[in-house]
Amino acid sequence: MSIALPDIDELTRSDERVDPARPWQTVVWNDPVNLMTYVVHVFREYFGHPPEVATRLMLAVHHEGRAVVSEGPREQMELHAQAMHDFGLWATVQQAPE
Repeated sequence: MSIALPDIDELTRSDERVDPARPWQTVVWNDPVNLMTYVVHVFREYFGHPPEVATRLMLAVHHEGRAVVSEGPREQMELHAQAMHDFGLWATVQQAPE
């Protein structure tokens, strides 16, 4: 079993620009602690996903190490990431790719 860790860049670059037109994403990462059934439960409970969507996202987390679970304004994605932390899941926020 491999565990994907969030890619955290310790160096803040002042030459990088944030494009305000691009949405942001909440990413949930695989961890060695939470059961797959619990992750499905969290996705259903918090995001309101139907069972099929919650299971597909959980399987992406499990097999690919991460899954984008939500996309929208930065502030909302930060709230979602904090909520995932409150549920005991690893989550980060990133700007959506171009």
